[in-house]
Amino acid sequence: MTEPAPKNEPTAAPNFVRDIVQADVNSGKAGGRVATRFPPEPNGYLHIGHAKSIALNFGLATQFGGICNLRLDDTNPLAESDEYVRAIIEDVRWLGYDWNGLFWASQYFEQLYAWAEQLILAGKAYVDEQSLEQIRATRGNFYQAGVESPARSRSPEENLALFRRMKAGEFTDGERVLRAKIDMASPNQNMRDPLMYRIRHTAHHNTGDAWCLYPMYDYAHPLSDAIEGITHSICTLEFEDHRPLYDWFLVALGFVGDTKPEQIEFARLNLTYTMLSKRRLQLLVEENLVKSWDDPRMPTIAGMRRRGFSAEALRRFCELIGISKREGLGDVQLLEYVQREDLNQRCPRHLGVLRPLRLVIENWAEDEVREVDLQRHPEYPQQGTRKVPFGRELYVELDDFREVAPPKWFRLAPGREVRLRGACLVTVKDVVKDAAGEVIELRCTWDPASWGGTAVDGRKVKGTIHWVSAPHAVDAEVRLYERLFTAEDPMGGPEGSDWRDSLNPESLTICQGAKLEPALGKAEVGERFQLERLGYFCVDKDTVAGHLVLNRTMTLKDSWAKLEKKLGGA
Repeated sequence: MTEPAPKNEPTAAPNFVRDIVQADVNSGKAGGRVATRFPPEPNGYLHIGHAKSIALNFGLATQFGGICNLRLDDTNPLAESDEYVRAIIEDVRWLGYDWNGLFWASQYFEQLYAWAEQLILAGKAYVDEQSLEQIRATRGNFYQAGVESPARSRSPEENLALFRRMKAGEFTDGERVLRAKIDMASPNQNMRDPLMYRIRHTAHHNTGDAWCLYPMYDYAHPLSDAIEGITHSICTLEFEDHRPLYDWFLVALGFVGDTKPEQIEFARLNLTYTMLSKRRLQLLVEENLVKSWDDPRMPTIAGMRRRGFSAEALRRFCELIGISKREGLGDVQLLEYVQREDLNQRCPRHLGVLRPLRLVIENWAEDEVREVDLQRHPEYPQQGTRKVPFGRELYVELDDFREVAPPKWFRLAPGREVRLRGACLVTVKDVVKDAAGEVIELRCTWDPASWGGTAVDGRKVKGTIHWVSAPHAVDAEVRLYERLFTAEDPMGGPEGSDWRDSLNPESLTICQGAKLEPALGKAEVGERFQLERLGYFCVDKDTVAGHLVLNRTMTLKDSWAKLEKKLGGA
């Protein structure tokens, strides 16, 4: 099936990392090999910012005929779990990527420990008994050099004995650490004798109780890259100041020339009306501000998948935003535009009513049921039509009726004639209310000469509304989602404000009594479709037999016009 290209489609943005890799391949660096990795810590679910990194690392490997590993950087047992590991693996696969190898940093603990002993014996690392508070206090600052620890002058043999006692579990958490001996006066504070190991008497999700000594990220990461033969270690910009330390560990252990990975930093993804701090996303879950990590309001890959976003559109979005060195706040409307265009192409059409109002056609025979032929997809007529039952009693959208019609109102109102989508023309004759004065039913008549939706005498009827046959309707719970935050930059509030203050109290609205056309009674979890005039929807995993649950992915309104000037659209 050939899909029409959307109008004003933006083109992919520059990618300076790809240019660097291309230059390295051309020069024959590392033998022309390209080996990348995506190395998340399993301390939470991946979000759309991680999708950018995933697309970059796997994309480079594919483009240059190389490999990309998935590595779980599991060096902190206090924060990590198998749940997060499973979620990461599922998310990467769902995005459409496959890895050369699946590895864990914990697989390398023995080798990392052996290398630490090697650095100790070379006089490049030492055991320090100062507390973390003391170490921070003596590190200095931008204007002042750090103060050397009294333990810095200890002999390699003494340090090695202490380090082995740390491994044996003779010390409590925080009682000893291993530090690299570099330069306490370095202008880069990351080089001021950074920590290499700390004690954690905590079971590890992968190694159990085998270790009570765990490497720090800055030590484990470059050496894990070296073990795997990574050529290009792609990191976000906050690690730029850590690059000298990354290189120091590699060179100190003999990884030079083509055996030394190259670290390259790029700007992380930031989006308007979106929070991409994993720590704060975890707080949203822990404080019950959302239901779970895969709540459809969350910017996690799992949440977006559950909401109905497609992997293809997420990959396309990552391509469009490009890779740069400059931090910025991307417009979430571009993500919404790309998703909307993608869903428009792939989603079949159906009828549904979110807030049903009963409509009775008085001059229609009580037992007569006809079938209306409606297209499955208006842009792909080759997909054919579907038959939808139509009879005397229908449901229409409550929002499509006004007892007192405002100017230019072309939908239902007393005495107004409207078109029921694909069926016929009806006119409201009477309005039925309950004891509280709420409208509960419309009594109408239809023009028997208008079957198909066109008046024989040629009169113009501007209003067309959707409907569902009442006796055949499928009941559903429909969850309508909006942006989780009302502020463009949730973290950019005035001093003293809390990012929680910008949470949108209307981010979720639940329609319990929605009515859908009967074909949707067989819809399966994850299935996507468009409810005409209402938006794009996805069947939620909470669906069980007899209880269909839908998530609204997004409305039909196209917000692209607001972005055209920014992106140079016509």
